[in-house]
Amino acid sequence: MAKLAQRVAAGLANRPSRATAFLRQVLRPAPDAAPVTLTQRRIYVLPTRPGLIFAVMLGVMLLGSINYANSMGFVLTFLLGSLAVVSILHTWRNLAKLTVRAGRSTPVFAGQDARFEVCLDNAGTLSRYAIGLKAGDAAGDVVDFAPHASACLGFALPATTRGLLQAPSFTLFTTFPLGLFRAWTHLDLDMRCLVYPHPAPEALPLPVTRAEAGSGRSHGEGHEDFTGLRTWHAGESLRQVAWKAVAREQGMLTKQFAGEAQQDVWLDWDALAGLDAEARLSRLTRWVLDADAAGQRYGLRLPDRTLAPGAGEDHRRQCLEALAMFGR
Repeated sequence: MAKLAQRVAAGLANRPSRATAFLRQVLRPAPDAAPVTLTQRRIYVLPTRPGLIFAVMLGVMLLGSINYANSMGFVLTFLLGSLAVVSILHTWRNLAKLTVRAGRSTPVFAGQDARFEVCLDNAGTLSRYAIGLKAGDAAGDVVDFAPHASACLGFALPATTRGLLQAPSFTLFTTFPLGLFRAWTHLDLDMRCLVYPHPAPEALPLPVTRAEAGSGRSHGEGHEDFTGLRTWHAGESLRQVAWKAVAREQGMLTKQFAGEAQQDVWLDWDALAGLDAEARLSRLTRWVLDADAAGQRYGLRLPDRTLAPGAGEDHRRQCLEALAMFGR
């Protein structure tokens, strides 16, 4: 009896935790494992507002036909009712057997809108029409696509803070062909968008550091003795543009210098003492963008990691990712 009492007590003790776990699973289910194929268990169909009005109209027509024994009224009522019933199948079939997978999300800066893409694969022989997407209050795209084809549609959300932005659950829906019924499915794919820190608005000079004589490496052209002009290339710093030549309508020309060349720039967290963490990240982000636009080699020092000096798109992306995920 003592052992039985202990088991009962243990079961009662575990009951609240089991109930909590059940409620958590119902209220916040785990994301769907992509890709998801839409079967009859995942698609729901209900009449739209025009569909309800249409049903009321059919009811009135049926009562009038019965009251006046109007055979043509019966024919028209049943014909329209049959069309409505058949449209239920076509509305459901417009979503059935589509495969849904997460698309690509391009990183953005805090304060911009993050766009999440959802891709649909139509492996069947039917064309799909007017398939829309909605995530909460954010309205998405509407697409049509042919058999054995794919289409991507998406929605945008405001990215207010840096880090990884998790996409909410969304709804795929259609009212094709008559708009009387709405078929939809609710999905929650594991989609995330990387949000970079918001760049500082002020154009601050880069913290250029020059190596001591014989101890550093120089990269690129010097900045002391003027040697001439050359054609400006997209992506180069606007600081070196010969604006007087531009005013004389000679085109975009860049000043060339000779002499001591500029050294690698270190964008250092400790060089921004006195600012809070987010202000430092914002300033470092601005420096990364400015150094990349100027074609300057630069490195990044953070308390948790260091990125060696480099240049180019990949290096810029690595630095911005490190800033976005700092402390996360």
